[in-house]
Amino acid sequence: MKHEFVHCHVHSEFSLLDGASKVKDIVKTAMDNDMPAIALTDHNVMYGTINFYNETQNEYKYGKKIKPLIGYEAYVATNGHLEKSSKEKYNLVLLAQNNKGYKNIVKLVSTGFVDGFYYEPRIDNELLEKYSEGVIALSACLNGEVASSLLRGNFDRARNVAKKYKEI
Repeated sequence: MKHEFVHCHVHSEFSLLDGASKVKDIVKTAMDNDMPAIALTDHNVMYGTINFYNETQNEYKYGKKIKPLIGYEAYVATNGHLEKSSKEKYNLVLLAQNNKGYKNIVKLVSTGFVDGFYYEPRIDNELLEKYSEGVIALSACLNGEVASSLLRGNFDRARNVAKKYKEI
């Protein structure tokens, strides 16, 4: 039985101070390791998305294609994305499940920059609920709301947060 593995949280050179890998190297490594898919989830941006998609579909270059998982790592403001007095936020990885999800993620990224920018682009749970169709949420890193709750020993809160995101 073949075990397949897919990285669903990957940063490229477009995640400033957090990613160093070039998009083409991410795709090549995934292909070399026979992964069926690979994600690109840069912090707050989708600058590499078109290049990433084109690389994953370059059968001439690689001899095969790989499924691109397109998304980004959002910063979710705890007091609302319009609130400009608190920098408190959690990370949340969002992946497009389909074309509607892609359009919703683009809307979230844009709204984070245009309306929610306070030191960095931010969204909130209200926006996430509004633009959740076709979007898959992952708990992200240790700066995610679930992981932060677990690290503080607050298991009930972690469970409730996970349920909240599942319902959205």
